[in-house]
Amino acid sequence: MEGKIVYFEHGGKGNTEETLRLAVEAAGRRGITTLVLASTTGDTARLAAQYVAGSGIRLIVVPHQYGFPQAQRFPSELVSGLEQQGHRVHFGTMLFHTEGFYGSDIPQTMAMLLRTICQGMKVCVEIVVMAADAGLVEEGEEVMVVAGTARGADTAVIALAAPSTKLHELHITEILCKPLKTRSWARGTSPYDKER
Repeated sequence: MEGKIVYFEHGGKGNTEETLRLAVEAAGRRGITTLVLASTTGDTARLAAQYVAGSGIRLIVVPHQYGFPQAQRFPSELVSGLEQQGHRVHFGTMLFHTEGFYGSDIPQTMAMLLRTICQGMKVCVEIVVMAADAGLVEEGEEVMVVAGTARGADTAVIALAAPSTKLHELHITEILCKPLKTRSWARGTSPYDKER
């Protein structure tokens, strides 16, 4: 089998429309009906809803959890609007942001490891697990997952979903796009903060 991966010169919101286009087209070809999407402020969710309109693809939108890092930035009116369109919005615990939870730094280590691929890959893995933990996707279900670096979307993968209790059963089966240049960082710092 041969496939194509699109590499973006830089990460960030400038890649959002192309990432969504690639994801929706690939989902259509593969018969995938669920797209798990990261969206912090709702901008990416609004755009994704337009891209999937009439396609039979259902969005599972995963914003930041309440209290991370400040007040919730995802608009409550957008939650209602998306749910009226048949999509779901899930505010769950961000599994890789449980610093010292139960005395373990393993989630942060996993996050740092995934960031060596790209920030969006870390978020893709995190949100598909969160969606499975919430029962919004089935264990083993093939889903499209879209996330990004700081704002917007720049990473799309196809995954077999799994809950956090069965992380070993989560599989990224295909990478559609990602930023070419990636960076990881020590705990508590982020090179992306300087770009905002």
